[in-house]
Amino acid sequence: MHQPYVLRIHTHLPHHPGAELYPQLLELLETITPTVQALQPDAADIEIGSAVRFFGRTPHELAHLVRLRALALLGLNLTIGGGRSRMIAAMAADATALGALTCIDASDIATGAFLRPRPIAALYGAGPATAQTLIRYGITTIGQLADTPLLTVQKILGTAAGRLLHERAHGIDPRPVLREQPEQSCSAGVDFPSDELDPDRHRQAMLHLAEQLGFRMRGEAQVARRLALTVRYADHTSTHRTRTLPEATSHTVHLARTAYDLYETLALQRARVRGFALRAEALAPADGAHHQLTFDPADHKARLLETAADQARNRFGAAAVRPAALARPAAARRRDVRPPA
Repeated sequence: MHQPYVLRIHTHLPHHPGAELYPQLLELLETITPTVQALQPDAADIEIGSAVRFFGRTPHELAHLVRLRALALLGLNLTIGGGRSRMIAAMAADATALGALTCIDASDIATGAFLRPRPIAALYGAGPATAQTLIRYGITTIGQLADTPLLTVQKILGTAAGRLLHERAHGIDPRPVLREQPEQSCSAGVDFPSDELDPDRHRQAMLHLAEQLGFRMRGEAQVARRLALTVRYADHTSTHRTRTLPEATSHTVHLARTAYDLYETLALQRARVRGFALRAEALAPADGAHHQLTFDPADHKARLLETAADQARNRFGAAAVRPAALARPAAARRRDVRPPA
């Protein structure tokens, strides 16, 4: 039985060309190992434990081979992190400079040496709010969390969250890499020209993204079953949150409301945000979706206005009609909507 070893691969794909390159990258990765899990829109996990034996290389050498092939065949300069679990691989990738490679040895000693000095906010699954809670109790590093008794951590964070993060502080992450291909999705993003701390600007950016996604899906007669929000910070780390929608939709109001709810769970009052990405996942044909009837006249009016606005955009351009909240110049630099994967 081979020892598991995981590589987290970030592609840094360009926006429109990325829609074509991402499937090609997944095909390239499958020449190394069949165990490839797509992480849309621009990342993937691969399990290379058996491939290490097959190729007769170390994990670091095999990761370097992946980088060389991607650069030579696709022109992609990958950032790769590696470790004995998906969590270690993801954290190693987050700690790696763009276009570089970091592989953590699978041993307990090497894994502990990597984890323990790192700030608590770097622990996979510890969002800004959780990190601030632990810091208030004097737990500032992953090593300190690992040394804190489990019952104490559970009193601070709750039973389930406390156990999960305590195990992860010890390097335990049993999640396997699953052979999953990308489902159909579309995404949009904004990058701020400088660190942005204003919650109003954050919400304006998310409304802008929800408008883009909703307009695109309605134009292609599609609806989304899930919505994913990614927040990128000034230190090049990021936080991801996903929520299943109450019903499949392309209605901008519902998309924006869900994005706001995801945002609120992160408690970003003092976070130095550099950008947002919003992704509509599990797309399906709109004619097969069911809409819950409502007697709310505001919802009916919003849908009628949305239809009229879409007609104006199709005739005069995407910027012809915008919500009043977006009327003032945005601080963020727009990124194009990525086409479905």
